[in-house]
Amino acid sequence: MSGDAAGILALLREWDAADDPRPLVIETSGSTGQPKRVMLSRDAMRASALATQERLGGPGQWVLNLPPNYVAGVQVLYRSVVAGTEPVVFGHSFVNAFRAISARAYVSLVPTQVVRLLKHEVEVEVLRRFDAVLVGGGPLRTAVREEAERAGLRIVQTYGMSETCGGCVYDGEPLAGVDVRIDDDQVYLRGPMLFDGYEGEPERTAAAFRDGWLVTNDLGHWADDGRLRIDGRADDVIISGGVKVPAHSVGAMVFVGVSGSPVEIIGVPDPEWGERVVAVVAANDPISLEQVRDLVHPRSWAPRQLVVVKEIPLLPNGKPDRVLLRKLAADA
Repeated sequence: MSGDAAGILALLREWDAADDPRPLVIETSGSTGQPKRVMLSRDAMRASALATQERLGGPGQWVLNLPPNYVAGVQVLYRSVVAGTEPVVFGHSFVNAFRAISARAYVSLVPTQVVRLLKHEVEVEVLRRFDAVLVGGGPLRTAVREEAERAGLRIVQTYGMSETCGGCVYDGEPLAGVDVRIDDDQVYLRGPMLFDGYEGEPERTAAAFRDGWLVTNDLGHWADDGRLRIDGRADDVIISGGVKVPAHSVGAMVFVGVSGSPVEIIGVPDPEWGERVVAVVAANDPISLEQVRDLVHPRSWAPRQLVVVKEIPLLPNGKPDRVLLRKLAADA
């Protein structure tokens, strides 16, 4: 998929109406440095769109505020095709976008967008009118969700990936037809919205499946309320001095302590520790490494390096650019 929103929307309408269309091919963001070309059938995309529509309470109009060539943006457009509604392309504000809405209103965002929007009361006031604000593409910190819900936003936290046509678990509950299994803390998925494979990479495709289940790179557990909780990516567990450090948990502690400044925790090679835990913080106020270390418990998880940046570098789809983050840490 490539092109602008109008062009992709037109292609999706043709593709949806075709007799026997070939799969869509969507390239992943390559946030870990290894982009893939994911093949998605029409049946899988329809299953995903219809399950989302059912979970959210019916068809509606979607506001596109994501790149239209990645899976989250493509799904905003395709859900509109399936629902028979006209998507609204975000301009400069949700105030203008909402004026074009004449049905139930939905929008899909990434966590970084939520953090930034919460600083603008006018935008928040409009977002309160949306029937659902989907947030995916990365971990949504608990403190951010709580702030958004106090502001009146109907947050729906999604979990999924390009290989599942986008989100397939909403607020910890699988969509209709989706099965979730956890084996040795690793999350496995099965359902009608699974991808057909990686284009031109049969070995990589075979490695992605085990007995019909998609093997994700995510760690998770079933919470006491029966909902799926994602603990982070398997490659986000940093082995430092023989200690397993969960980057997601450390980031959550630092995020709260630095008053909601964007934070990313990464590991970089280190001759003494094997991997060095690094906190990259987009802080407005002065902050020291010792202050950051004091925020983290147990102490063995505490970062050993602090990199302060103006903004966390992002990929075009809004996810943190972890390759560039590691380079920044290594250079510093």
